[in-house]
Amino acid sequence: MPSMRQSYTVTVPEEPPSPLIPFGKQQDARRKSPPVSRSMLVSTFVGLLINQAKNNNKSPHGLVGLRNLGNTCFMNSILQCLSNTPELRDYCMRNTHRTDLSSSCKAKAALMDEFAKLTRTLWTSVNNEAISPSDFKTQIQRYAPKFVGYNQQDAQEFLRSLLDGLHNEVNRVAARPQVSLEDFDQLSDDEKGRRMWNKYLERDDSKVVELFVGQLKSMLTCNHCGFCSTVFDPFWDLSLPIAQSSSREEEEEEEEVTLSDCLRLFTKEEVLDGEERPTCQRCKARRKCTKKFTIQKFPQILVLHLKRFSDREVKTCSKLSTRVDFPLKDLDLRDFASSESSLNSAVYHLYAVSNHSGNTLGGHYTAYCRNPSLGEWYRYDDSRVNPMASSQVCSSDAYVLFYERANASDDDDDDTLCNLL
Repeated sequence: MPSMRQSYTVTVPEEPPSPLIPFGKQQDARRKSPPVSRSMLVSTFVGLLINQAKNNNKSPHGLVGLRNLGNTCFMNSILQCLSNTPELRDYCMRNTHRTDLSSSCKAKAALMDEFAKLTRTLWTSVNNEAISPSDFKTQIQRYAPKFVGYNQQDAQEFLRSLLDGLHNEVNRVAARPQVSLEDFDQLSDDEKGRRMWNKYLERDDSKVVELFVGQLKSMLTCNHCGFCSTVFDPFWDLSLPIAQSSSREEEEEEEEVTLSDCLRLFTKEEVLDGEERPTCQRCKARRKCTKKFTIQKFPQILVLHLKRFSDREVKTCSKLSTRVDFPLKDLDLRDFASSESSLNSAVYHLYAVSNHSGNTLGGHYTAYCRNPSLGEWYRYDDSRVNPMASSQVCSSDAYVLFYERANASDDDDDDTLCNLL
């Protein structure tokens, strides 16, 4: 991605829909009117889907676009992905966040209030006309000044800042205790991980944490004495390096790897030697070590960031356009689990993707989301929302993937939404 100081404009033209032609005048219309436009066909198709959903007692809510305020496609893409996160949506629809605030924080929750308001508007709008996220943008700029102005920004960085801001405002911990150092080395790894997780919740406990935060296990093994130390850290998303194919039949052929390839590369044992050698706790000296990651605790919502961009601070920043093949259903992560106790929560279903098209000099963000009420996929391109086939979801533009744990049942999602509306 380009440096954050660089700005560029992306213009997405809006094509007005053609008027529908009464059936009785179709013959005359064929002689007088130009061929049916693509936008008319899409509009008609959306209408058919909505009518079909109504006949099936399913709600067509949530198919509302967001206006581009000037290079804000990165923001719109992430907002649509979060809006289609069922539990987060319901949290906003019920205004439950207000009860999570202490009396001293209620006047300061401007970001969460605007996010909840925007989400409710997306899901209660009756005319499906695009809405402006300008009030929300005002609040995210106050929380994270780097998003002031109208420069193109990175969607994953925006997501991290937004979730951090929402969490801080609805953190149920009124007075965060000081960090205390305890010796857990005599405990089993599973017990140590559990204790470390509980200590994390003593300072950070919110609905946002319940949904998005998991726990990584890092194992550091000294090559000299064999001593192995383990560290457990919370994570909000996983940034995965994109594995590179070892052979290509033709140079022009599009390179493709799997998401499992990227996960294996992320969890691959790494040798730390030279300047990065750590100090062994047993040897009391800097030693050559090996480091390996596994997942100790799987979050309900797993966010996977595909590292397509090189260092953004370097002028020669480049983008990897490798197609990463990822499953829409049954992403099985049991091979990457630390503990047998977490195996039952290691299977996920995809429900949203934030995409980046273009290159580091100019690009555009869109979102592909599976509507939790209709069960169908839609393409959110700023103010435009169009149905799409599930076979189109996986593309070389995929940048941030949103997965929901498979045992997080959504069977009664329609009833929940109807009650909220």
